[in-house]
Amino acid sequence: MTATTGIETPLTRLVGVRHPLVQTGMGWVAGPRLVSAAANAGALGILASATMTVEQLRAAVREVKSRTDAPFGVNLRADAGDAAERVRLVVAEGVRVASFALAPSRELIARLKDAGVVVIPSVGARRHAEKVAAWGADAVVVQGGEGGGHTGNVATTVLLPQVVDAVDIPVIAAGGFFDGRGLVAALAYGAAGVAMGTRFLLTSDSTVPPAVQARYLAAAAKDITVTTKVDGLPHRMLRSELVETLERSGRAAALLRAVRHAASFRKLSGLSWAQMVRDGVAMKHGKDLSWSQVLLAANTPMLLKASMVEGRTDLGVMASGQVAGVIEDLPSCADLVDRIMAEAGRALAGLPMGAAD
Repeated sequence: MTATTGIETPLTRLVGVRHPLVQTGMGWVAGPRLVSAAANAGALGILASATMTVEQLRAAVREVKSRTDAPFGVNLRADAGDAAERVRLVVAEGVRVASFALAPSRELIARLKDAGVVVIPSVGARRHAEKVAAWGADAVVVQGGEGGGHTGNVATTVLLPQVVDAVDIPVIAAGGFFDGRGLVAALAYGAAGVAMGTRFLLTSDSTVPPAVQARYLAAAAKDITVTTKVDGLPHRMLRSELVETLERSGRAAALLRAVRHAASFRKLSGLSWAQMVRDGVAMKHGKDLSWSQVLLAANTPMLLKASMVEGRTDLGVMASGQVAGVIEDLPSCADLVDRIMAEAGRALAGLPMGAAD
């Protein structure tokens, strides 16, 4: 498929990509292969770092740079105990964008911006967008309830226009996007582009095992649910026997499982117990969680790894946006991006009153 003419927006001008599309930083999924493929296709690829050690992150950033000359970003945990070290790495390696799942502090934003890094936090509420905009964020990703992973209960079509009207920085829409029609709809709401996770997960450039991708492709909308049993917070994922088991499990069993997974994640991440406790304190403060919820949060990385890396759909969970119910193929990132932009062009051309001019 040939390259498609881009649509210039405040997002493309801000980060220097050809198309107003973002591949989100999904843990265990958004590694160097997917990120570089998305970047080479003209989208903004975001490398997921929360499940990497600092040295693994450095190696991953350098691998992306060896695969593409296009801009890309790194998703960081603002509340991590080693956040400052990771920020120094991002700056030293010349990464274009730092994205955050939790709001970074005013000081962290300033440090990145002073080094020329574009700061793009993700939020799920208007007040959070207003806060990070006031602190100096360059743009913001706004995810509605249709999105995968941790999610809220306000639909993108309600949340997006609220945020667009509330802030004067570029707003990137997430939650429910997979094609060119959705991109045009988001632009009509005032967004500067769209961010997609599940759609990029379901590409031939994704490293997710084929058996897991097949589960996504087979899913209908009714097969995607929201549960709080993984880590105590609303989490959108595919229905599975494991999810059904988690829903039925009692509190004691859930806590025992969380302790076991916390020990596994400590070994995998290279963190000490003291560092994990500090991260837990930061997480509790940032989200107003109970201590049992903080402990349950240890479930998430290991349950996602079981499916997204090891292919064990019986032992892992599969975070998913509702769009999995309408996705039926595994294109390359290049073909996907070209297709979305071609669809967007046709949708714009079909609008009345010369709106595509």
